[in-house]
Amino acid sequence: MDANRRIEQALDTAVAHAEAPGAPPRLAEAIRYAVFPGGHRIRPRLCLSVARACGDDDPAAADAAACAIELLHCASLVHDDLPCFDDAPMRRGKASVHAAFGEPLAVLTGDALIVTAFETLARGAARSPQRLAALVGLVARAAGSPNGIVAGQAWESELTVALTEYQQAKTGALFAAATVTGAAAAGAPALPWRLLGECLGEAYQVADDLRDVACRQEEVGKPVGRDATLGRPNAAALLGMGGALARLKRLVREAMEVIPTCPGADALRAEIAAQTKLFLPASLVHELA
Repeated sequence: MDANRRIEQALDTAVAHAEAPGAPPRLAEAIRYAVFPGGHRIRPRLCLSVARACGDDDPAAADAAACAIELLHCASLVHDDLPCFDDAPMRRGKASVHAAFGEPLAVLTGDALIVTAFETLARGAARSPQRLAALVGLVARAAGSPNGIVAGQAWESELTVALTEYQQAKTGALFAAATVTGAAAAGAPALPWRLLGECLGEAYQVADDLRDVACRQEEVGKPVGRDATLGRPNAAALLGMGGALARLKRLVREAMEVIPTCPGADALRAEIAAQTKLFLPASLVHELA
């Protein structure tokens, strides 16, 4: 089964558990709405790519890790779009969850997705308690404080924040989680894989900053120009378009260089090269050449 089918099947199973009989109907509807249809599923694809590079000897654990990472990402988008944060009316080309279902249900949807992520891990990696314990710790670190996505959101409430520190928490945390959980799910040491995820996470955030400055809403499926409106750190604004593109290229190059020795290293480099082209819309992809 290819990576896309593995991811979508795992997500569908996870959401089905959350919307089982007895769930409030509108909450169940909002949960599925927040997860499907998805974007490029870059984070779970990265998780499975690392698992394959490390042997992928427990596909159920790898699928659970990839699914958990994507569910946390979806939860972060739901919360990020709320009126108390970005107040974004659109996400992935359709109304954001709070715009479609109301603010109270959007808060609860994000909360439910976080819980579902950990429930999915527990089911998928139950056959290997040692790996499960490692996976839960790695995912929790990516979700909370001091350096997870919650911390990344919280930095927006501080008076000052360094661009790299902000990006590593807001975006890099889940990319790092994707690489380390992919390795851990396959029984490989997790720590050597963190730097790869951090490089790719920062690269993705730089690309997102470029999209916010240089693209139209129709290209990216969400409002643009929000960083300037909300006073958020933005690499393109701070470094200029040329400087941000140079930083993006450097980070992708560094990511290739820090891949740990493993049986599937060459295939993983090819996969990363293909995936990084998805970081930018078609109008900017040629700039990565």
